Amino acid sequence: MGNTILNQEVQNYIHANLKTDLHSLLLKRSPFPEVSMQEIVQQIKGKQVAEKKFPFLLKEGIVFPPQLNMEQSSSEKTALYKSEILKGKKFIDLTSGFGIDAYYLSQNFDDITLIEQNTELLEIVEHNWNTLGKKARFINQKLEDFLNENQENFDTIYLDPARRDQNKNKVFLLEDLSPNILEIQEKLLSISNQVMIKLSPLIDLKYLISVLPPIFRIDIIALKNDVKEIVVFLSGENKKEIICNCVNLDSGESPFSFIFGEEENAQSQYTAPEKFIYIPNNSILKAGIFNLISEKFGIKKLHPNTHLYTSAEKLNEFPGRIFEMEVVDSKKIKKKEQFNIISKNYPLKPEEIKKKYGLKDGGNDYLIFTQSKKGKIILKSV
Repeated sequence: MGNTILNQEVQNYIHANLKTDLHSLLLKRSPFPEVSMQEIVQQIKGKQVAEKKFPFLLKEGIVFPPQLNMEQSSSEKTALYKSEILKGKKFIDLTSGFGIDAYYLSQNFDDITLIEQNTELLEIVEHNWNTLGKKARFINQKLEDFLNENQENFDTIYLDPARRDQNKNKVFLLEDLSPNILEIQEKLLSISNQVMIKLSPLIDLKYLISVLPPIFRIDIIALKNDVKEIVVFLSGENKKEIICNCVNLDSGESPFSFIFGEEENAQSQYTAPEKFIYIPNNSILKAGIFNLISEKFGIKKLHPNTHLYTSAEKLNEFPGRIFEMEVVDSKKIKKKEQFNIISKNYPLKPEEIKKKYGLKDGGNDYLIFTQSKKGKIILKSV
């Protein structure tokens, strides 16, 4: 990795243009013969992404890779959550990438190894870690080659398989990822008792369990109610139960944990809307535990296909949004009133509802268009 991008004059230019339109900047000639405008814009983009996603890298001397490498990286907050789970002596990240996960996950380990086949990317990571005072062994090699040659054992193996095919299209099934997890799972478990794998938030949980028997834990990690990743843990030991943790970071909500399979035996009770209405957070919805939530919290559903819950008394510990609401007649909804519109198990989408009733979007009040067992209803916040 060349260090011309770190020259003070170049860095001053980058800082002076952090708010400049990047498209117009790319049309200009670089004021530095040894540094292209594309390289400068890459660093500006990197700082912009880091400000939101991993602010710990907003330090002097940090170098950023192409934008795709940063987009594929975990956020600082999800990486920090995962780091609190792990500890031991020897840690290895087999798919280092930009190294955000490795930086945090390895905090409680003494011996750290990063594997990355992209030479330029690994050089950037090694430079940044040295700048941050973080030590590790950096190996520029294909994961498969490393596994074939490796003679070491590790307390924890981490990997984040590439989720794009050769044509850059997104893929989700384990056999389509790079590396193919199904092909290497036995090899991984032969050198570690714990393997942690980050997967797409779109992957199906039942599919995962059916194809990966060593799974003993699944974490569904949302950040501000946006599910960011599914993390699975594999063990060489025979685990009879699979623990699933639903986590919604930056929400103030406590994680909700359950044993996979409990939903099959859980039952919901149904009722008309009561004083409080509950909408589960998206990590709960991803887990598909619609009846279990009803049973565990002692709250009733409005309809089998409406994943809204209700109770007369408020349950502050519920993992999701809580509204105090009342049923309202559609005739009492006036045009040009301002509401946040929620549509659940209802024929019209929010945009269609706003158009039909002539409503403005936003404000502090809510309307929920949904169904109970008796038919369509409209709920209004009070």
